[in-house]
Amino acid sequence: MNSIVLPAAAGGEEFQPARWLRNRHLQSMLASTSWRRPRVLARAAAMRAAAREVLLDCGAGVRLQAFISTPPEAERHSIPPVVLLHGWEGSAESLYVLSLAQRLYAQGIEVVRLNLRDHGETHQLNRDLFHSCRLPEVVGAIGALQRAHLDARPLQLAGFSLGGNFTLRVAAQARAANLELVQAIAVSPVLEPTETLIALQRGFPGYELYFVRKWMRSLRKKQAAWPGVYDFTAISRMRDLRSMTAELVRQHTEFASLADYLNGYAITGSRLAHLEVPSSIITSLDDPIIPAGGLAALAHPAALSVTVSRYGGHCGFFARLPGPTWLERRMVNQLGGSLA
Repeated sequence: MNSIVLPAAAGGEEFQPARWLRNRHLQSMLASTSWRRPRVLARAAAMRAAAREVLLDCGAGVRLQAFISTPPEAERHSIPPVVLLHGWEGSAESLYVLSLAQRLYAQGIEVVRLNLRDHGETHQLNRDLFHSCRLPEVVGAIGALQRAHLDARPLQLAGFSLGGNFTLRVAAQARAANLELVQAIAVSPVLEPTETLIALQRGFPGYELYFVRKWMRSLRKKQAAWPGVYDFTAISRMRDLRSMTAELVRQHTEFASLADYLNGYAITGSRLAHLEVPSSIITSLDDPIIPAGGLAALAHPAALSVTVSRYGGHCGFFARLPGPTWLERRMVNQLGGSLA
């Protein structure tokens, strides 16, 4: 692979949103906006009804929750199951996850929606707090899925934003962890966390406020699940992500500084240099949360393909409002064609 493609194309189709949809903030907000929820939930009803919850033994006493939706045998294809990873403060029930999961399920593909630690309604499962450097447990979750729940079949991974970052880090460790992965796709992945934090603080004000509120809601759930262990009263008075992150790093991690923590989950530099699993990054130049400049700092092993579009925002890629997004069509084609 070892390529950077501009503009983005799916099966020869260039991503060209309608002119009124080219605003990067509109594209970014559409991925999770509540007006889509009734439509997405209605379409995803069969996939959600078929889902079985599993608690995964990830090693070191850690448990993560996943939902496995297996199509009826008469409709099922022999294509490897797809594991989907949501973004930070998203969940297995995020609209962008449900929408893609439903489209894969409708094609006869078994799909797994994994919740990261302290996401969804899982705050009671593990005593320690989530942070973005908890890669071993995500690697452990993929291994547990493969060995204990999916008949040791090869898997495909796809993740969004921070989930895309995890996806690529898992793929980079696949050989060492004895994971058999067919491919990995990362949509708008976090590249350099330091730059993402700056972008959230200096960009459109609504983004930082959105994440502060969602994070505080999650921390309150954690405190309620572990009374006497956590007290986030002081942090709740903070109103910016940098201060909140620095305080939680200081109190609840082994990292010496905020910079050490942020560097701990960057995928730039040599982090992906030894990547062997065929992997794709799909992102846009106008992403308001993940600065595109980080792409230049990526290693480019032969297994990695990077597709960049002019438009698309953060995890958006809406060519029009009705029907599947350009991104969903591309991902279904790519994930569904892995054995073609």
